[in-house]
Amino acid sequence: MGKSGFLRRLFVTVLLTLLALLFLAPMVLTVAGSFMPGEELAGSYGAIFGDEYMKDPVKLKFIPEKPTVEQYGKLAGDKSYAARFLVSALYTVSITVFGTAVSALAAYGFTRYRSRGRRLTFLGFSVLMLMPYQVTLVPNYFVSKWLGTFDTPLAVILPGVFSAFGVYLLTKYMARVPKDTLEAARLDGAGEFRLFTRICLPQCKSAVWAVALLTFFDNWSMVEGPLILLRDESARPLSVYLSRLNAGEPGMAFAAAAVYMMPCLALFIFGQRHLTEGINSSPKTATDRKT
Repeated sequence: MGKSGFLRRLFVTVLLTLLALLFLAPMVLTVAGSFMPGEELAGSYGAIFGDEYMKDPVKLKFIPEKPTVEQYGKLAGDKSYAARFLVSALYTVSITVFGTAVSALAAYGFTRYRSRGRRLTFLGFSVLMLMPYQVTLVPNYFVSKWLGTFDTPLAVILPGVFSAFGVYLLTKYMARVPKDTLEAARLDGAGEFRLFTRICLPQCKSAVWAVALLTFFDNWSMVEGPLILLRDESARPLSVYLSRLNAGEPGMAFAAAAVYMMPCLALFIFGQRHLTEGINSSPKTATDRKT
């Protein structure tokens, strides 16, 4: 490597490191604030949580001076927080499991069956994927009223299950599965269900994992849907309840936010390989796996 190449690589490395630290700073500050006692938080973030907003400059601290777990103890005793956490888990896991299954089945249908309206229908899915959630919120409201699911968990779960993003990604991915492999399996007596479960899904495993992870990340922090479609506050997820904690003790707000981001952080760490492979790579054929 020449001198110019080394300098270029060093510059890129330093730049990416600085950007990574910049993006990680809010997460580190949240975790650090969750271990600070009330006095230290008042001295550091009093300008934000005090009555006179931004009168004094904020003093950011990445390391607590007197670490404490007092706020985590109070949070553990907060039954409302635990209940909302379980509600969020119920909504997100249901949407992730059933949404991924529906997306995989719909993608298989788009890639296997050549009907006249297939392209037009897939175009509709693509348009829906490009629309912000706020645009489809009003139609979701009227549909939930018509179905009788308004103010029930299904009003939040059903729109997430039938999301267009998973269908689009898996359709593009399944289209790369070699047709010769499918035809050979059909000649051997495999039906559509076996073709789907034994041929397509194993070769699209990374893409399926990617859809599941992205679906979980997206729905774990949903706010607009529950606010509009659920009137019962006890049925609303933790993402809506967090704003109320900010009006109370700052220490509990930091601890609640730190606990709230742990599921997504853990899934990202353990599923990062599947996420990158599912988005970037193409499905491997049997010949590729043998080599």
